[in-house]
Amino acid sequence: MKVVLFCGGRGTRIRDYSDSIPKPMIPLGHQPILRHVMQWYSDYGHDEFVLCLGYKANVIKDFFLNTRPQTFSDCVVTQGGQDVKLLGDKVKDWSITLLDTGVWRNIGERLWAARDQVKNEKMFLANYSDGLTNVDLDDVIARFEASGKIGCFLAVRAPLTYHLADIAEDGRVREFRTTDTSEIWINGGYFVFRPEIFDYMRDGEELVLEPFRRLIDDNMLMAYKHEGFWRSMDTLRDWQSLEDMVERGDMPWNKKVTAEKIRRSMVLAAS
Repeated sequence: MKVVLFCGGRGTRIRDYSDSIPKPMIPLGHQPILRHVMQWYSDYGHDEFVLCLGYKANVIKDFFLNTRPQTFSDCVVTQGGQDVKLLGDKVKDWSITLLDTGVWRNIGERLWAARDQVKNEKMFLANYSDGLTNVDLDDVIARFEASGKIGCFLAVRAPLTYHLADIAEDGRVREFRTTDTSEIWINGGYFVFRPEIFDYMRDGEELVLEPFRRLIDDNMLMAYKHEGFWRSMDTLRDWQSLEDMVERGDMPWNKKVTAEKIRRSMVLAAS
């Protein structure tokens, strides 16, 4: 199943990086968040990617054109680097379509620009490329397929707690209270679509506004509620939180790392 990844964002709220690289290329550990997202899909057997490029598209193109498999694998180097032998599991052969969809386009316009790449798919996946999760993708797809709907999005709990001020007209603060948003469901940026989604789109529209409204009116949009791990990288604080997780080896979105963590816990428990 093809995966459409929206990679054209500027990441203006993460200014330490956004002036030099597009948001999906901001590194977590030794690789960009975009590759973390792609690896997550690949772990579920989805290795065909369509990258909708925009801001600093050349940076993403250079990454995939010049990065070799051994960059992210254990390896043995001999003959001064002329001979490289990969260790462990064989690196998967990903198919990556690099599609320049323009600098100023919104998500809906980027998806529309990629329609020819997925028009023959029974279903396809899509992602904002700036968030990570441990949701069971196989279950998401199975439930969506059984539903007969045209669109599905991952619904996650709002991660923020706001402090609300009750202010009088003269500026006097009457009350300052914490508001719990844990009961609010938000769009987590992970989607499953049938090609019929393009029948609900119009030129220039943002994906989750007018097209989703039409899907709702026709009862063709479903939400998959996920109570587990999900984290987006919207701000520098979000990036720091995810970077800390990577440094600790706490990566619930990575099947291999999670399995190794469980194995070690079992060994320690048995010792």
